[in-house]
Amino acid sequence: MKMSLKGKKMENSEALYRPSLPIQKTSAEIINEARNALRTLRTRRPFTPREEQRKLFGSASSRTPENRPPSSFSLHASSFDSVEPRPMSCARLSPLDHKPKLLLSFTSNEEYHISPSKLPVDSEEIRKVRNAHTNLFRTASHGNLLNDKIFSTIKSKRLSFEEQATLGDVPRTDEHFSGKLTVQPGFENEGLPLAYKDNWEQACSEMTEIATPPQVITKSDQDHPKRSSRPSSCPDNTNWIKVDSKTENFGGANEAEEEENYWNMRILPILHELETEDNIESLCHACDILYQALEDGNMLGKRFKRRTLFLKTLYKLCDIASDPLGLKLAKIILGVKVSGKNLLNVCKLVFKISRNEKNDYLIQSNQILDSLLEILRAEDLQANTEAFIYCTGALKFISGNASLLHEMVNKGTVDILIQFIKQINLINENEARFCSSGHLLVQLTAALRNLVDLPQSRRKLLSYGAIPELCLMMEKRLNDKDVCTNVARIFSKLSSFNDCCSALAECSRCYVLFLALLNRHPKKQDLVVRVIFILGNLTARNNQAREQFFEAQGSINTLITLFQTHCDIDSNSKPCKDDAELRNVKHASEAEDVLIKLVRVIANLSIHPSVGASLSMNHHIVALLLKVLEYKSVDKCEELVTNTTATINNLSYYQVKNSVIIEKKLYIAELLIKLLTSNNMDGILEAVRVFGNLSQYHEICDFIVQRKVYKFMIALLDAKHQDVCFSACGVLLNLTVDKSSHTILNEDGAIKKLIDCLRDFGPTDWQLACLICKTLWNYSEHISRAGPCLEEEDSNALLILLAPFLDEELALDYSFDSDLRDYHKLYWESEFKPVAQKLLQRIQN
Repeated sequence: MKMSLKGKKMENSEALYRPSLPIQKTSAEIINEARNALRTLRTRRPFTPREEQRKLFGSASSRTPENRPPSSFSLHASSFDSVEPRPMSCARLSPLDHKPKLLLSFTSNEEYHISPSKLPVDSEEIRKVRNAHTNLFRTASHGNLLNDKIFSTIKSKRLSFEEQATLGDVPRTDEHFSGKLTVQPGFENEGLPLAYKDNWEQACSEMTEIATPPQVITKSDQDHPKRSSRPSSCPDNTNWIKVDSKTENFGGANEAEEEENYWNMRILPILHELETEDNIESLCHACDILYQALEDGNMLGKRFKRRTLFLKTLYKLCDIASDPLGLKLAKIILGVKVSGKNLLNVCKLVFKISRNEKNDYLIQSNQILDSLLEILRAEDLQANTEAFIYCTGALKFISGNASLLHEMVNKGTVDILIQFIKQINLINENEARFCSSGHLLVQLTAALRNLVDLPQSRRKLLSYGAIPELCLMMEKRLNDKDVCTNVARIFSKLSSFNDCCSALAECSRCYVLFLALLNRHPKKQDLVVRVIFILGNLTARNNQAREQFFEAQGSINTLITLFQTHCDIDSNSKPCKDDAELRNVKHASEAEDVLIKLVRVIANLSIHPSVGASLSMNHHIVALLLKVLEYKSVDKCEELVTNTTATINNLSYYQVKNSVIIEKKLYIAELLIKLLTSNNMDGILEAVRVFGNLSQYHEICDFIVQRKVYKFMIALLDAKHQDVCFSACGVLLNLTVDKSSHTILNEDGAIKKLIDCLRDFGPTDWQLACLICKTLWNYSEHISRAGPCLEEEDSNALLILLAPFLDEELALDYSFDSDLRDYHKLYWESEFKPVAQKLLQRIQN
C-alpha cells in the first residue's frame, strides 16, 4: 500500500471551506491553516506618507485651487464685521398696516411743527426722558411684560423712536413735553425705528445698546394721553399695568444695574489694558483674566450690553502676529457666540494657527477643542458651511496628535462627525450646496480616518451604523476622488478588524461600489491600492464574501485589467542600480504595491472550490502570475514574488480538465528553480509547496530527479523549521510512490535526516510525524523483499522512537492548552498511530 499527499489533501479539504466567524482562532486552527494546501495571504496596509505641510487640501488633492477654499489667507481686524447681524426671529411677522410718521398733519385749529429755532430742553430733562426709555426695556428684558396669551390677541405695531420715547414710566405733563420740542442736533442719527419681535426679551435687550432718539409729540398722543403712557401693544388694563410693571421694573433695574457695575469693575479695566498693553505675554494673561471674568459674570454665550464695543477691542488685537494670543482671542470670541462672517473668520484664525504642528500643545492647553466642538454642536450646517470647513480642517490637523486624539474621542468628536455624515448624505446632487458640502466631507473624513485608530472609535462607528453611511457617501460622490480616497483609507483600517470587516461585508452593494470605484478611477493609485486591499481583507474572511465578489458583474475582468496595466507600468519602471540603493527603498513602488494587493485577492478567491477551479482555467490570470515570476526577483521584490508563488500553489490544487496551471506545469517548475536557489526562506517554502502539488504528476517527478531538485528537498530537512520540513517531506513522499525514484533517499543521508526530524518534531507535531512515517513506509516497501528494509542503525533508531510514540500516555504527556491537546490527540489517533504501527511491525519483522 503506497501513500501520497493527494489523499491527505482531499481528507483535509473540507476544513478549508468553513466560514470563519469573527472570533479569535484557536491554536489548533492556526497550526492547521499553516498546513493547508490552500491558504489566504496577508499583506501590509498601504503606506500613507505624511504630508510635509498641513493644508486644507493635500498635495494629492484632485481639487484645483480656484475650485476650493484656500489654505492660505490673510486675516486682519478689518476682516471682521464691527457690527454683528442680529439673529432672525424664528417666526416672521406679517407686515403691519400702521406706518409711523415723523411729522404731524395740520388741522385748521392747531399747528404742530418741529422748529430748529427753539432752544433745546435742558440736559436734566433729556436725562429723565432717556432714563425712562431705558427703564422700560430693562423691565421688559427681565420679565414677561407681555405674556404669550395676551400678546397673541394684540395686533403688533411698528413703533418709531419718536413714539417709543413716550413709553417710559416718567409721567407726561405739558411742562415736560412741549408740543414744540425740537430735535437735538447731536441726537439726529443715533437710532433707527425698530419693530417688536416675538422674542421680546432679546429685542428689548438689544435696544438698550442704542441711544434714546429725539422725542416728537404727535397729535394722537395729546388726544389720548393715557394710551401714550404705555406701549401701544398693551391692553388697556390699568390695574394689571400698575402691579406688574412696577415689579418688573424694579427687578430689571436692579439686574441691569448689577450688570453695569460688573462691567465697569471687572470687564472695562481689562479691555483698557488690552488697548494699551503692547507686551504679548501680558496681553495673553489679560485674555485669560477676561475669559474668567466673563465666565464668572455669566456673560459667555449671551448678547450682553456693549457687546459690539467688546468685540471691536478683541478684533483689533487680531492684527498682532502671535499664535498664543490668537488662540486666546479665538477662545473668547467663540465663547460669546459670534455668527456669520465673524464666525467664519475666527474659525479661519484657529485653522491658520493649527497648521503649525508646534501649536498643538497650545490648542490643548487652551482647550480650543471644546470651542470647536461647540461650534459643530450648536451652529447650523447650511448657514455656516464654510466656517465648518475650517473648523473641521483644524480638527483634522490636531487629530494627527496622539495625545489630542484620545481627548477628541473622549469628548464625543466621533459622535458629532457621524451625525454630520448622516446630514450631508441627505443632500441631493442637484442642490447648490452639494459641492460645498463635499469640501466639508474631505476635512471630516480625514479627521475620522485618524480617529478610527482607537478601539473606542471603532465601537462607536459600529454602534451608530456609520459603515453603511460611509458606503452611501462614496456611492453619491463617486466622482469626488478626495472624498472616496479618504473613505477608502477609513475602510482599509476598519477592514483589518474582524467585527468591522463583517459589518462592511454585510453591506450588500459594497462589492459593486468598490468595482465602480476601480473602473471610474483606475489611474488614481492611492485610491486603487486601498480598494484592492479592502477587497483582500473581505475575501480573506469566508466563502460567502468570495462568492459575492466573484459573481459581481465584471469583477474578474476588472482585476485582470488592473493587473495588466500595473504589470506593464512596473516592468517599464527604472530598476534599482545596486544593492545599496535597494536597501534604501523602504516601501514598494506604487505599481508594485498594487500588484501585491491584486495577487492577494486572487489567492483568497481561489480558496472557494468553484471560484478557484474557474480561476485555474483563466489564461489571463495565470499568464499574468507567470509574468511576475519571469521578471521579478525575490531578493528585490520579496512580498510580490512569494505571494505570486503562493497564489500559483492555491491554483495548482485544482486538478480540473482545462487547468492552465497543469498545462504549463513544466514551465512553472522551471521558474521555481530560481526561487529554490535564492537565500529567501519564505520564497523557498512557497516554491516547495508548489512542487508538493505538482509532484503528483510523473512529468514533474522526472523533472525533479533529472534536475536534481530532490537534493534541495533533502537539504531542507536540516532547516529545523517545521513547515519547511513538512513541505519538503511531502515532495519526497510523492517521489517514493514511483518505484524508479525511491532510491533517491539513499543519497545525502536522507533516511537519517528523516529520523532526526521525527525525533525533533514528533512529540509536538503528529501531522509531520505521520508524513515522515509514510515516506519511510513507501521507501521500505520497494526493498523489503531483497533484504532489510533499513540499515540496522536506522532501524534501531526508529524502534527506540516509535515504541514510546505509540504509547498514548507518554505520547500526549506534554504541556499544551486544552484546545491544542485535543488537536494533537486527534492527529495522533487518526493519522500517526495507524501508519506508525505498520511501520514498526515491518521493522520488527
